[in-house]
Amino acid sequence: MPIKVKNGLPARENLERENIFVVDEDRALHQDIRPLQVCILNLMPLKEDTELHLLRVLSNTPLQIDVSFMQMSTHHASNTSPNHLNRFYHPFHELEKNTYDGLIITGAPVEQLPFEEVDYWEEICEVFKWSKTNVTSTYHICWGAQAGLYFHYGINKLPLTRKLFGVYRHRVLNRKVPLARGLDDVFMLPHSRYTSLDEEQVAACPDLTIIGESEIAGSAVLLSADGKNVFITGHSEYDRYTLDKEYRRDLDKGLEIAMPEHYYPGDNPAKKPLLSWRATSNCLYTNWLNYYVYQNTPYQWGQILGEEGHREAARALTQ
Repeated sequence: MPIKVKNGLPARENLERENIFVVDEDRALHQDIRPLQVCILNLMPLKEDTELHLLRVLSNTPLQIDVSFMQMSTHHASNTSPNHLNRFYHPFHELEKNTYDGLIITGAPVEQLPFEEVDYWEEICEVFKWSKTNVTSTYHICWGAQAGLYFHYGINKLPLTRKLFGVYRHRVLNRKVPLARGLDDVFMLPHSRYTSLDEEQVAACPDLTIIGESEIAGSAVLLSADGKNVFITGHSEYDRYTLDKEYRRDLDKGLEIAMPEHYYPGDNPAKKPLLSWRATSNCLYTNWLNYYVYQNTPYQWGQILGEEGHREAARALTQ
């Protein structure tokens, strides 16, 4: 099934070159289908790259998805053209009366700041509150996951002695949970961050289930008991060259940056990076959309399940 995007979105051309089925607004109007409404709060500096990454993985589901993009009005995005933002993005206050089947909150290069010092912290807290009543399920990525865990459960992030940068092995801890269906016992996931979760606080939280963890990267895939919140501390949506671009960017800036681990064949950055996480990424997003969005969301918009309704649906999925 196709993914629906706004007319003229630059990512569409890249997706079509990859033989990914995309429909624009005009064609979608002639299809008598109730697409899933998914909103992406894109906090990454290179927004067009992130659009492509996320639209690519969302396109692998057999469901039709209507994607909207949100931005924070309290933050100036200097790495994306104003024309692109004005054309394809809406501030939260323009979308807060809407209901969405799914919400994706991306990472952001602010993890070294205390949460309260991020310039859009108060605004994103409003988004977290709003998501409880206006979104069926929310998928948090990297800093978005850390911020969501802090807001919902008071779980802190801790500074690392050096940047966690590379592709790491993880193991599945709970295979009965639908989010883990189809994952191999060991799976790979990219990480690029300077902070980690307080693992003692994670373990002590009764409302969280750790689906996947790494000896190096820690808890990486977490799920709330009601299925309304998924937290991914890495970047399964990254493409083959994303870490390579980050590495070369920091080298060009003269920053002290180690080579991404377990990424280049023979640790030789002149060689083509290994793509070892694509199947994991497709599995996670497809499971989220199927089991926690599509299976739970009402056909009529605006009828989002309450907390107990989500818990009953989550229990039914595991039976």
